[in-house]
Amino acid sequence: MPHFAFLSPATRVLRYTSAMPMFETLPPLALYIHFPWCVRKCPYCDFNSHPLRGELPEQAYVEALLRDLEHDLPRVWGRRVRSIFMGGGTPSLISPAAIDQLLSGVRSRIALAPDAEITLEANPGASDIERFAGYRAAGVNRLSIGVQSFEKAKLSALGRIHDGNAALAAARAAREAGFDNFNLDLMVGLPDQSPDQALDDLHTAMALDPTHLSVYQLTLEPNTPFYAQPPVLPGDDALAAMQDLLSAALQHGGYQHYEVSAYARDGRQCRHNRSYWEFGDYLGIGAGAHAKITDAHGITRLAKRQQPNDYLAHAGTDMALAETRSLTDADAAFEFMLNALRLIDGVPAELFRERTGVALEQIQTAVDAAYSQNLLMQDATRLQPSAHGRRFLNDLIALFLPMSDNAHR
Repeated sequence: MPHFAFLSPATRVLRYTSAMPMFETLPPLALYIHFPWCVRKCPYCDFNSHPLRGELPEQAYVEALLRDLEHDLPRVWGRRVRSIFMGGGTPSLISPAAIDQLLSGVRSRIALAPDAEITLEANPGASDIERFAGYRAAGVNRLSIGVQSFEKAKLSALGRIHDGNAALAAARAAREAGFDNFNLDLMVGLPDQSPDQALDDLHTAMALDPTHLSVYQLTLEPNTPFYAQPPVLPGDDALAAMQDLLSAALQHGGYQHYEVSAYARDGRQCRHNRSYWEFGDYLGIGAGAHAKITDAHGITRLAKRQQPNDYLAHAGTDMALAETRSLTDADAAFEFMLNALRLIDGVPAELFRERTGVALEQIQTAVDAAYSQNLLMQDATRLQPSAHGRRFLNDLIALFLPMSDNAHR
């Protein structure tokens, strides 16, 4: 599967004007809510997650999240939230009653679109039908279940707390609780995994009839136990065989491949994640949550304190912020392409100016280079990776990586 280890330095320099970005319209707005606790930290995970020790401070954390939201509201006055995503960590450690309190508090503070997509991540080791039914009653209308694999040995190698039976039970419980829209996460390229084993996992997942499947390649991220002591992973030839087998099976099963690692039934693409890929805006509340906000002055990225206790102590104040950064034109252009080119069909070319405030002509040199290397479809109306570009996505994105103004062309 194509993925992002990160990119080698670009060989091409991009130059940008220093004029203030101009935005005719603001992007759609989403809300991300982070829950930092999990039962046990997986050895491959580089997310902001912390093993739960002692009692979960559920009530204090919900109150902190709502203070955090109130503090950020002036950045988005008058705008409506189109999707909410509760990620982690393991959000399904939080009780349905607390999720109900949280979502009620969100609704009382900011307008939600009537058809807002509201997703909660769940782990099979921390889920059951009663819990799912409670989330459904609270207003959650989409689940994302972190299965990763159904094979006992593979789950053990990944450090997961559930087994294959628990994974099956969680998916069935989602249906029984009334969820007609749910995602299953699978990983491929697992330690000592063969293409046939990966295909068996996929067939098991498809038999559960999820509306969405996320199929990620296991990568070794810095600052993780797997990075320090790498397991034996499949080689490039085996990974290529997996990709071909899985893509064919998903297409035959009626799933549209719409993003590097995402497949969906008709009308069931993840709206929240698609907003990210189309460079939409999002508020981020919770320990370690990130945000991207556009206003008349430009684009700002924010990040909250990562440690749960620090966050709890400072939520709702400026002290909760760990980072605030204004994007330069070069930053905005690169980040747009980094996200948009993950989409199989790309995006309309006009969206680049609309979402970045930068004229498309500013990256024309890099676009032309992508054309010449057959990495980008030669269509002036769209920015869309070619089949070759999807396979060598890191090389394509590297063309848009900004370099110092003093560098040589």
